[in-house]
Amino acid sequence: MKKKNNNILFIDEIHTIIGAGGTSSGSIDASNILKPALTKGSFKCIGSTTYTEYRNYFEKDRALCRRFQKIDVEEPSFEDSINILKGVKKFYEKFHSVEFDDDCFTEAVKLSKKYLLNSKLPDKAIDLIDETAASVKINFKKKIKKVGVPDIQETLSKIANIPENTIKSDERIKLNNLERDLRTLIFGQDKAVNALSSAIKLSKTGLRNQDKTIGSFLFTGPTGVGKTELAKQLANTMKINFIRFDMSEYMERHSVSKLIGAPPGYVGYDQGGQLTDAIDKSPFSVVLLDEIEKAHPDVFNILLQIMDYGRLTDHMGKRIDFTNVILIMTSNVGANEIIKEKVGFLANFASNDNEKEINSFFSPEFRNRLDAIINFDKLGKKESIKIVEKFLMELESQLVEKDLTINVTSSAKNKIQELGFDVINGARPMARVIQEKIKIPLSEILLKTKKPSGTINIDYSSKNEKFLIKIMSHKKKIKLST
Repeated sequence: MKKKNNNILFIDEIHTIIGAGGTSSGSIDASNILKPALTKGSFKCIGSTTYTEYRNYFEKDRALCRRFQKIDVEEPSFEDSINILKGVKKFYEKFHSVEFDDDCFTEAVKLSKKYLLNSKLPDKAIDLIDETAASVKINFKKKIKKVGVPDIQETLSKIANIPENTIKSDERIKLNNLERDLRTLIFGQDKAVNALSSAIKLSKTGLRNQDKTIGSFLFTGPTGVGKTELAKQLANTMKINFIRFDMSEYMERHSVSKLIGAPPGYVGYDQGGQLTDAIDKSPFSVVLLDEIEKAHPDVFNILLQIMDYGRLTDHMGKRIDFTNVILIMTSNVGANEIIKEKVGFLANFASNDNEKEINSFFSPEFRNRLDAIINFDKLGKKESIKIVEKFLMELESQLVEKDLTINVTSSAKNKIQELGFDVINGARPMARVIQEKIKIPLSEILLKTKKPSGTINIDYSSKNEKFLIKIMSHKKKIKLST
């Protein structure tokens, strides 16, 4: 280094020289070897490290630290990142033997900035174009090895564990149709659907604090009225992941460690937290905390941080980003007041009693951090019939692959509604009734038929008090009573 004055020694991860080569017997390490030369100015040296390593290692060696001038390198802007990618374009084109479209770099920066939250620009954008180019190169179906925007999107969906159609679809169209789409799937809860859709649109258009979750909601109401189902269908409609936690499993004080991981020295320290690991893996998700009232009070302290700042630190000190999460909590608190048959002024009193129960159970600091407390009404016969039809449509979609269709009479639908719906449990027993009365007998028919095809007729005989299931095929008719 002394012979060539223009040379610069660059040490990447410079914190690793502290202790390198040293032993317990007291021999000097690499950092102490460098100190005299650095003091004399014998050569020029540049080192790089992260903020964390600088604080944990480099800064503690004051003698070494004062021999360097600290320069903070900030993350480049959106435009600068695009220019950096254009600067390395020729290198990656030559290395992978591909060509990049001009729009690739803008798309790579935009998508990596939005979806790859655990790394910084331009590193994550460079990694994205590098992996995309490698994927295109080994794709034998593509005769011309040219990297386009669709290739960038496909690679990003694999890296970020996000459905490809989520990236490609226009989010404005999804948001404009969100209310309509949810109404076709959730029946009798138009007020709840409207409140949820409005809050999500507000967040997505950037008219609220971007350092919080997309939305934090408390669904209240009787069991079996669609609280959990609305959360599921919201995830399906927005084409993002759905993560559910049964909060009855977190009733004890120590259960907090199950969510964020056990602290050092405790059993399970190396296993990670169920909530933090799930969001770290799938940052774009609908998170459902079912029956939140059953959770230990300490769990609510964690939720306050998530709702207020959109982040949570796990047991390893890693900061998990929740700003792309829709947080939904369900509760049956106050449900008894909704179930009671009251009309006129008494109905208003029931609503007030429900609100009082919610206010007395949940603390003010918790309620004030919610975007909305959405009350679900009890279901009537009209809505429950629609739910029956929805279950039957799902059954028909399963039978399409077997070249079968179904035809269900109104008497059969009414009987399923009668057996599968009540005021206390709502529509919760519906799936079990359809399985016992329709699916199990139908499976017996299908097993007895070599190549079933045609139309399945489902009727109910009030005289015999039985469901009648027949497969009307061109060759023969198979009948079963249940």
